[in-house]
Amino acid sequence: MTIPISGEPRQPRQLMQNDPFSQPGYTDNFYDAVGGHDTFVKLIDVFYDGVATDPLLRAMYPEEDLIPAKRRFLMFLEQYWGGPTTYGEERGHPRLRMRHATFHVNPDARDRWLSHMREAVDDLHLSPIHEATLWDYLQRAAHAMVNTFEPTGIGPAADGRAAASFPLTVEPPARDGGA
Repeated sequence: MTIPISGEPRQPRQLMQNDPFSQPGYTDNFYDAVGGHDTFVKLIDVFYDGVATDPLLRAMYPEEDLIPAKRRFLMFLEQYWGGPTTYGEERGHPRLRMRHATFHVNPDARDRWLSHMREAVDDLHLSPIHEATLWDYLQRAAHAMVNTFEPTGIGPAADGRAAASFPLTVEPPARDGGA
């Protein structure tokens, strides 16, 4: 194997006749490969239709309607998968764990989120490889957002809703002056 020295032109890679990467419809961009903006809008719409009817998840959205949340999630997913970079331009680094830290995201919330997202992904009718790629990411992201294992209804909630039913901090025991 020879490594080209600076200035020497590289030989073009020879593709096999049935190499899927040489086919006219191939793109190395997931966003474009699955249909771009329209596909992600459909994913978000179907997902938030489920969230709107789920009392546990709906309570995590402070806005009266879900349109701002839908827009943020759409921008995030489009940017993540190779589409427009609007999310970063408007909101900066995603910092997903930080942005979700104020919410009580336990395994129940994660599973409900995944259930609604599963419906949305299925509704896209993607090719098996694209469906598996998208679903793998969504599952990993959902698991990463879990920030408590306390049952639903216990623990802090965002924006002063449903404060914890018991103190989350423990005062240190009083010390007698001799220790």
